[in-house]
Amino acid sequence: MSEMVKVTVDDRTVEVPKGTGIVETAAAAGIEIPVFCYEPRLGAPAGACRMCLVEVEGVPKLQAGCTLTAQDGMVVKTAQSSAKAAQGQNATLEFILVNHPLDCPVCDKGGECPLQDLTFRYGPGRTRMTFAKRTFEKPIPVSPLIALDRERCILCYRCTRFSSDIAEDGQLVAVNRGALSQIATFEDEPYRAAFSGNVIELCPVGALTSTQYRFEARPWEIQNVPTVCGLCPVGCNVTATTREGKVKRILSRNHPEVDGGWLCDKGRFTFPYLYADDRIVAPLKRVRRLGFDQISWDEALGEAERLLRGAQGRIVTALSGSEPVELAYALGRLLRGGLGAHNAVLPEATSDALHAFSVPLSAIAEAQLVVVVGDDRVVDRAPIVDLWLKAAGRRGTEVITISPAGDVQVDPGAAARVCRELAGPAHELGTRLRESERAILIWSGSGGGGGARLAELAHALGFEDKPGCGAFHLPATANARGVAEAWAAASDEEQGESPEPIALLIVSGDDAAADPSVRALAERADAVIALTMFHGLSVGWADLVLPATGALERDGTLQNLEGRLQRLRRAVMPPVPDELEWISQLAARFDVEVSAHAAGVFAELSAQLYGDIAFAAVGEQAPLPARIGYEPPPAGAEPATTPAPAAGEHFIGNLRLLRYRPLFSGPAVERVAGLQFQRPEAELALAPEEAARRQIADGDLVSARSNGTSVTLRARVDGTLAAGVARIAAEHAGELHREIEVLKT
Repeated sequence: MSEMVKVTVDDRTVEVPKGTGIVETAAAAGIEIPVFCYEPRLGAPAGACRMCLVEVEGVPKLQAGCTLTAQDGMVVKTAQSSAKAAQGQNATLEFILVNHPLDCPVCDKGGECPLQDLTFRYGPGRTRMTFAKRTFEKPIPVSPLIALDRERCILCYRCTRFSSDIAEDGQLVAVNRGALSQIATFEDEPYRAAFSGNVIELCPVGALTSTQYRFEARPWEIQNVPTVCGLCPVGCNVTATTREGKVKRILSRNHPEVDGGWLCDKGRFTFPYLYADDRIVAPLKRVRRLGFDQISWDEALGEAERLLRGAQGRIVTALSGSEPVELAYALGRLLRGGLGAHNAVLPEATSDALHAFSVPLSAIAEAQLVVVVGDDRVVDRAPIVDLWLKAAGRRGTEVITISPAGDVQVDPGAAARVCRELAGPAHELGTRLRESERAILIWSGSGGGGGARLAELAHALGFEDKPGCGAFHLPATANARGVAEAWAAASDEEQGESPEPIALLIVSGDDAAADPSVRALAERADAVIALTMFHGLSVGWADLVLPATGALERDGTLQNLEGRLQRLRRAVMPPVPDELEWISQLAARFDVEVSAHAAGVFAELSAQLYGDIAFAAVGEQAPLPARIGYEPPPAGAEPATTPAPAAGEHFIGNLRLLRYRPLFSGPAVERVAGLQFQRPEAELALAPEEAARRQIADGDLVSARSNGTSVTLRARVDGTLAAGVARIAAEHAGELHREIEVLKT
C-alpha cells in the first residue's frame, strides 16, 4: 500500500499516493494544469515545453508541474490563483507562438489542436512581434505516410521520445541545438517502422500529419465511430473517422489493458483497401474457362442454392478467421444446421484451455519473467504485444525468446518440444517459471498444437493458482477463437472425414484462400463458391463469386487473443449487401431461420456461449472474462503437430526453410500504395556461418531450390538467426518446401 500524502492545490487539499505527479494531483482536485510535452504513456516527464509552470510555496522560482511529485504538506498554486504562474504561462505561450505560422484554416490539426485551445485560454490576446516568422520547406516527407511541417513544431519531443523510449526504433531524432533544433529522421532515411503512425496522434500541433488525411476533412464535417481493428488478434480499440460515407482515417482509442493507446501502422493506414480498384461489387458467375459474367443478387442466390443442393452434403467450408462471430455462426447454421455440411477448414484457434490462465495483455509489462516460444516474430503476429514486451524490458522484466532467431536458438517447429522440456522438474528455466508469482508464457507461431501445448505447460507450472501468471497464444488471424467457437456452436454434430470427392468448397475470405491446404482442396472440388472482396486467388478457382465486406463495414463482435469479446461497429455502409442479409435469404430456401441482423444472430449465439449478454451490452471497452478451471484435452484429442527435429539436428548441406508471414503483407496491405515501402523485400536471411560456408555476402543474389522449384532472392546475413535455417517471407517463398538448397548465383 502506497503512503498517502496531503497536497494543497489552489486552496484545495487532496490526498494522493506519495510520488504522484503534480499534474495528476491537480486533476484529482478538479484543477487543470495545461501541458504540451507531458504524456503519461511516454514515461518520465521531460519538462521541455514549460507550459505547466506552477508556484510552489517555499521555492523562489516557478517550477514545471509535470516534473514535480506529490510530497506531504506541499502547497501548489497554478495560473488560476497565482499571478506569477499566470505570467509564466502567458510568456511561455507567447514564446512558442513567436515563429508558429498562422495557418490554422489550412492545418489538418485545426479544430483538434491543443495549441489552439490553450492559446485561447491561457495565451496573450495580441502579439508584440512584428518581424517575419521563420519558414521552412514544406511538407517534408518523413515517410510516404507522414508529412512534417517543420515551422509548426514546438519541440515538445513527444515524437522522438516515442521513437526512442516506446517503439525503441530510434529512427526519429532531434538534430542541432538551441534555436536551430529540428525534428528529423535518422540519416534522413524514411521512417520505416511498425508503429510510426503514433507520432501523428502524439503531436500536440500540426507539425506531423498523415498524408492520407492531409486536406481531406475538417473537424466539423466528420463523424467518429468507436470500433476495433480487425487486422490482427490483439483487437486494438480504434476510432474510424468518416466523411461523406467514406473512411478518412483511423485513430487509436485507448484501452489500457489491451493496447495502451497505441496502434500499429497496419491498423492505422490500411483502410484505403476498402476503395481498391479491383474490389468486387456484384456477384460473378463463371460462364467460360477464364471468364465471368456479372449477375444480379437474385440470380446469385439461385445459383448458390443450385450448387448447395447438388452437393448433397459433400461440402467443405474454409473460414478465414477474420469473420465476426455472427457471420461464422450464420454460415454454420445454414451449412451445418440446414445441409449437414459439418466439414470445415478452421483458422488456427486458441485453445479453450487457456481460459484458465487469463490475464490482460497489460500484465506482460508487470511481469517478472516472460518466455516467448515459436518460430514467428511477435511483431508480425500481434504487433502491440511486441510493445508490451518492450515495456516489460524497460521495467526490468527478463524476456527470453526461444526460437530460430531468439535468445535461445532452436530449429523451426521445435516449440512443442520446448514446452515439454520446460514442464520437466529438472529444467532450470521451467523451475524459475514455476517459482515466479508474475510469469507470462507466449506462443508465437503456427502448428505444434499452439494453445493446447501452452495450456498444458501453464498447468504443469501451476499458473492457474497465481493471478499474476498467464499465457497467450498468438493466432494468425483476428478472430480465430471467435470463429471456431461460433462454428462449433452452430451444431452438436462432430466433424467427420472430409468427403471424397468434394462436391462443393466454400471459401470465406482471402486469408483462407492463401492457405495451401485450401488451395489443394480447391483443385479437388467439383465446384467452388468464393466470398471475397477482391479479384484475388480464390476468384481463379471459383464458379460463383459473392462479394464480401471489410471489417469497417461490418457490425458484430470479435474475440481477441485474450478471449475478450469486443464490439465491431459499422463505420461506413458497404457497396454490397451485408453477408448476413443474403445468408438469411439463402437459408430461408432451406427452411433454416437465420437473422439478417447482427443483433439477432448474437442473441441466439449469446445464449450458448456468452452468458446471455445483450448485444448492446458489449460496450466500447470490453472486460476480460473471468478465469475458468483447467480441463485437460480428452484422450485421443491430440492436435496435429509439425514434425520437429531433435535438438541440434540439421540437414547436411541444405537449410531448413523458416517461412513467415510479415506484418505488412496480405491482400489489404497490397492494395494501399503508401504501405508498399513497409512490405518485406524479396530476401533470404541466413546465419553468418551458413553465408560464409557458401561464400555469400550481404546483398548477393542467391537461388533457393527444393523439389524442382527455384526462387531467386537477395541474401541478408542475420546474426540473430540459428545455423541451418533460411528465413523467407511466405509471399516470396513460392512453392519451396521444408528443406532447401541455397546457392550463390
